[in-house]
Amino acid sequence: MSIKLLVFLPLIGAVLAGMLAFVDDRGDKVRKAKIFRMAQWLTCGPLVISAVLAVITFNDVAMNGNAVTIHLFDWFTSGDFKVDWALRVDSLTAVMMIVVTVVSAMVHIYSVGYMDHDPNVPRFMSYLSLFTFFMLMLITADNLVQMFFGWEGVGLASYLLIGFWYNKPSANAAAIKAFVVNRVGDFGFALGIFTVFMMFDSISFDVIFAAAPGMADKTINVFGAEFHAMTVACLLLFVGAMGKSAQLGLHTWLPDAMEGPTPVSALIHAATMVTAGVFMVARLSPLFEYSETALMVVTIVGGSTAIFAATVGCLQNDIKRVIAYSTCSQLGYMFFAAGVSAYSAGIFHLMTHGFFKALLFLGAGSVIHAMSDEQDMRKMGGIWKMIPVTYALMWIGSLALAGIWPFAGFYSKDIILEAAWAAGTGVGHYAFWMGIIAAFLTAFYSWRVIIMTFHGESRADERVLAHVHESPKVMLVPLMVLAAGALFAGYIGYESFVGHNTAEFWGASILVLDGHDALEAAHHVPAWVKYLPLVVGVGGIALAYVFYMFAPNLPGMLAERMQPVYQFVYNKWYFDELYDKIFVRPVFYLGRNLWKSGDGAVIDGVGPDGIAAATIGIAKRMARMQSGYVYHYAFSMLGGVVVLVTIYVLVGG
Repeated sequence: MSIKLLVFLPLIGAVLAGMLAFVDDRGDKVRKAKIFRMAQWLTCGPLVISAVLAVITFNDVAMNGNAVTIHLFDWFTSGDFKVDWALRVDSLTAVMMIVVTVVSAMVHIYSVGYMDHDPNVPRFMSYLSLFTFFMLMLITADNLVQMFFGWEGVGLASYLLIGFWYNKPSANAAAIKAFVVNRVGDFGFALGIFTVFMMFDSISFDVIFAAAPGMADKTINVFGAEFHAMTVACLLLFVGAMGKSAQLGLHTWLPDAMEGPTPVSALIHAATMVTAGVFMVARLSPLFEYSETALMVVTIVGGSTAIFAATVGCLQNDIKRVIAYSTCSQLGYMFFAAGVSAYSAGIFHLMTHGFFKALLFLGAGSVIHAMSDEQDMRKMGGIWKMIPVTYALMWIGSLALAGIWPFAGFYSKDIILEAAWAAGTGVGHYAFWMGIIAAFLTAFYSWRVIIMTFHGESRADERVLAHVHESPKVMLVPLMVLAAGALFAGYIGYESFVGHNTAEFWGASILVLDGHDALEAAHHVPAWVKYLPLVVGVGGIALAYVFYMFAPNLPGMLAERMQPVYQFVYNKWYFDELYDKIFVRPVFYLGRNLWKSGDGAVIDGVGPDGIAAATIGIAKRMARMQSGYVYHYAFSMLGGVVVLVTIYVLVGG
């Protein structure tokens, strides 16, 4: 019963708050305030209860090994094809439940203060809870169709949240972009589900996982050629993961999603939607383990994403966009961990990252709140004494992100890099070195944010500076809870997630075949591999101090001397421009021609418009005969008589 409540309480809160969005307040400010407060209680309360139940469930399922599958009802049946609706709760699900509900509960509470002056509070709170429900549906899925339901649900909710301020054209464009780019990935996911069903005649996890060893060598005919069936299925499924988790190529929606309110950024980019792809690969490890090619692709894409996003993050000026690219980079780490079969290390980083990244996003929101909605770091500086609590909490989040001991990121990021090296493969070493460079850049841009935002001479407008103030307690308390996770989650979870108790902790929820022992070998790598991430992290911090505190003119000088490189990185490797040229413009050109030439000229021109035009033309010609002169009508009658007589004579003859 507690698991059912955990999953469905956010849905109940979403429905009730959504109903309040339609209540007419008739311009009564007191009544409106009561409605807002009720919506906040109806969503925050259930989320806090769900978070508490998630902790209880985690202790029972993950710590005590009591995995359970709760059958709710038969969803649909078509011939021999039957899909159940069930809640699959094992160690992997329990970990995700903790992250999703705790982070979401903190975001809900934070939103009470952050969105206090917004005129659409009930709608916003309803969307947040709906998003959380769909994410819980995704992680508790017992089959691929149920997972796809949650998958599409978070896509829908993210569209609503990113475009929440729909009166802003930029927010509408960002929401549409996120929706369309994710549909590309989701199409691959759907094809992957079809392929799995064709191979196993089932989409139930228990059935396909049990049958996977026997299908390891099966081939499939695609476009007249034979391919390894498991590789085809896994690559198609991974395309879905790339879209949802913003991996290189399908990442372009992620930075634009910053158009949504800051709590949305924290919820989508910290622990929920963007981690869905990582969760999916870990959940489907019994399939991925039988395709070396698929694992290699996952590793290469993850390593490439980590370095790409880290370089771009170094030159962004919007505080939220820097953190967004940081998320993209950290997701790369999680994927290449999965690519070297260190799935548990990837989930470990997912968990710690959820806490410190949500902390950073909400901390950035606190800065934006203090700076009267200013997000450009070039217009900040010198405010650390005015918002000391936010400043201290941002330090904690940044230290965790940079992987500095003893913060959570140190434990989870290091074990991923060690596993990549320990894999002993070419792609593993590629991912390791990309991860090392990304770790250096991550520390650099994290302290670039700290220094540009809080230190030096203020570059803010005097009127803005005069109103800088610390955020209210309702915003700071969630930050403190997340800061506790950023401080202690790595140390507390290390032994269970990736240490000596790994096998007992994860049980059957993650499969790693014999020979894929990168995680075990990670504990025996050379000392330089263990210490190098920490060294480059400290080096990145030191370089940021040199560039932005001790020699602030240096970045500008380097940008001038390396203008082509600077422009390439500043413009995000020109992915948006490339896609615009290859996909967007041709589609618009095709659409415009089909509209003007095909639909307008041919279909409408020959069809309804053509018939109407012909009818009007004939009517106008007939109308010209109505002159109003009697002799014209008499002449017409005489002509008619002549015609009739002629016909009579000819027919009669």
